Order: sequence, then C-alpha cells, then structure tokens
Amino acid sequence: MKGPLFYSKILLFGEYGIIKDSKGLSIPYNFYKGALKSDKVLSETAKRSNENLRRFITYLESVDTNLVTFDIESFKKHVDAGMYFDSSIPQGYGVGSSGALVAAIYDKYAHDKITVLENLTRDKLLKLKTIFSAMESFFHGKSSGLDPLNSYLSIPILINSKDNIEATGIPAQQSQGKGAVFLLDSGSVGETAPMVSIFMEKMKQEGFRNMIKNQFIKHTDACVDDFLKGDIKSLFHNTKKLSKIVLNHFKPMIPEQFHKLWKTGIETNDYYLKLCGSGGGGYILGFTQDIEKARQTLSGHKLEVVYNF
Repeated sequence: MKGPLFYSKILLFGEYGIIKDSKGLSIPYNFYKGALKSDKVLSETAKRSNENLRRFITYLESVDTNLVTFDIESFKKHVDAGMYFDSSIPQGYGVGSSGALVAAIYDKYAHDKITVLENLTRDKLLKLKTIFSAMESFFHGKSSGLDPLNSYLSIPILINSKDNIEATGIPAQQSQGKGAVFLLDSGSVGETAPMVSIFMEKMKQEGFRNMIKNQFIKHTDACVDDFLKGDIKSLFHNTKKLSKIVLNHFKPMIPEQFHKLWKTGIETNDYYLKLCGSGGGGYILGFTQDIEKARQTLSGHKLEVVYNF
C-alpha cells in the first residue's frame, strides 16, 4: 500500500503575525514530500512513525464529532498491519512535516471529506482549516491548521485574516531571474511550542504589542501585497524592514550563530533573512535580488532556492 503524496509548505510571510490577524502567504514546496506506506518489516524510523500513528488514533477519537469523523476501524487495522508515514520532510524545520501527515490521514480516513476537486468556497476552506487545526493540535499544542491545508490542497493560500482565507495564484517564476527566495539551513532543529510560548509571553508587554501592531503586521501585510502584485522593488524595501524588526525584537527565535549573518545581510543589502515558521532552528528564509552575490556572502552555508524572481 502506498498513498498519494503530500508536499511540504513554506509560509513566505505571516509567521507570528497571523496569530494576531496579519496577512500571510503560504506556498507548497514540492522538494519534500510524504506518503502513507505499509511494510511487513519496519525500519526503526518507520516503527517510530507507526507508534506515533497509534497515539494519533487515540487522539482523533477525542476530536469533536460535529466537526469531523474518521473511519477509525480501518485506520487501526492498517496501523496494526504496519502502516507508517514515509516522509522526506525534515521535522522541526518549519516546512510542515506534521501538516503533510495530517493531510494524508484526513484524505484517507475522514468521512464526508471536502475534496480538492470541488468548488472551494471560503466557507469550505475555513471548515477544512478548523478540522486541520483540531487534528494538528496533537503535534503542536495549538495549530492554525494552515500547514495541513496547504499540503492537502497543494496550492498557494492567501490569509487575509483569521476567518478570511482564499486560494490564490502567485506570479510565475522567472527561471532565469537573478532574484530568489531561498532556504538557509540553521543546522539545528526548532520546536514550535516553546517559541510560541516566548512570543505569547512577550505579547504581555505593551511596547511589544504596539510594535507588532504598528510595525511587524504593517510590513508583513505590505510584503504579501507586493509579492502578489509582483512589485519587486517595494517587496525588497518592506522585506528589509521586516528583517530588521525580527532581528531587534525576535532574537530568541534566531539561532545565535545567525545574528551576525542576519545583520550583514541588512548592512550589505546582499540578502535579507526572516524566520521560516516559528524559528528557534530549522530553516531560515532568505530574500535576495542577486542569488550569486548572496551565495558568495553566505559561502560555507547551504542555500536551497525555492522561488526565482
């Protein structure tokens, strides 16, 4: 048995902001993917995944049945027969490893599921997001449901506010373009829950709250609009501002060895860095108008290009 593939995702803009109703833009990233598989003999990794699925079944039995119900019997039978989630998506890297798993389980076992083929009204998207939020909370304590939504639909998602989301188109990539969005490997794993706790703690300070409202959200929203309009000049202007704000106010979320690199990018304008997901490790997202220049300045680091301008 091998199920359909579900891809990783990248939240280009909106990390932390969407908790407080900023805009966000999430795109599928097909480089990493996962699928449900079954084997008679399981490797150590597959065994761990299989045990995780067993715990997930117990959790799903407690999810509000008015929201969604699952074919738990089949799910249990398949797990007993050696089912696991075979995935190349790195965990704790901010690219949606649990999101892809949640999407795969919903796709296979949910009753009356909303499918990608039907007319995806705003209400249907919101219902899916609510279901995925409830399911993914098993992994993160609290989930927005966006990662599984992106993985399940495999299309870019525009978040206008908490209860206003839509599928969107993004400007076509320029394969010969010098500008790029890239991933930078921090070399360590980040955990979502502790980072979100730090953010929530900071939100108790009036100064931090004002900065989020008047600066962070303002520039996040502008970046989303610029990206969708293809206004590269304005996009880089706003991304630079966003990069500065994150360096000044989100230090705990940036691995220490990257503080200097972050600053160098802002000073040289060779690239601008921002958080990918909740931070604390995993990937860091980079924006550059000249990928070759960025590679030189960041020599010794592994860059993965996600999108070309």
